[in-house]
Amino acid sequence: MILKLAKKRKTVRKFKQENVPVEKLLKCIEIAKEAPSGMNAQPWHFLIVSDPIVKANIRRMCEDGEKTFYERVKGELGEWLKDKGFTWKKPFLEEAQLLLLVFSYTKAPYSKESTWLAIGYLLLALEEEGLGTVTYTPSNPGEIAKLVGAPKEYRLETILPIGYPNDKKPKEPRKNLEEIVSMNKFENNIQPLFH
Repeated sequence: MILKLAKKRKTVRKFKQENVPVEKLLKCIEIAKEAPSGMNAQPWHFLIVSDPIVKANIRRMCEDGEKTFYERVKGELGEWLKDKGFTWKKPFLEEAQLLLLVFSYTKAPYSKESTWLAIGYLLLALEEEGLGTVTYTPSNPGEIAKLVGAPKEYRLETILPIGYPNDKKPKEPRKNLEEIVSMNKFENNIQPLFH
């Protein structure tokens, strides 16, 4: 069952304009909170945003940060972004019915790693509920955190726009096991994305 969900799940940036019940998202967060964490600190906090004005402000702030990022990015990453058609524009931050801002409590041990484990659980839970998302990490997370009143001890890890998928593009291909698994020592067949 988990393998089937994982193989089906893809990044979604286009959403249907169909109401997403908050209860569905809470069910997914209920699953995410079961993730392991350093010292069982459970250092995550989930902020659900449904207010259109707050979503518009988040989008505006993110796009301001993205403009600066896209002006500076060069090399292979810059080429990859261009080839994929990515730009500083992030309409999904307003078009998705809900935004889920995921924070980590920085004073907890392994807060970042633990929170991303919870995000992994969450992604599969969303797929099981028929919801789509993209793990969007803004280039200016501190500014967004201030906008929503996050305490200074909380770091914004990602923004998940959540809705019913309306994205027809296929899932990006995955590497084969023999490309990513070695036994006892690294093998020479490793092909990094960027070199």
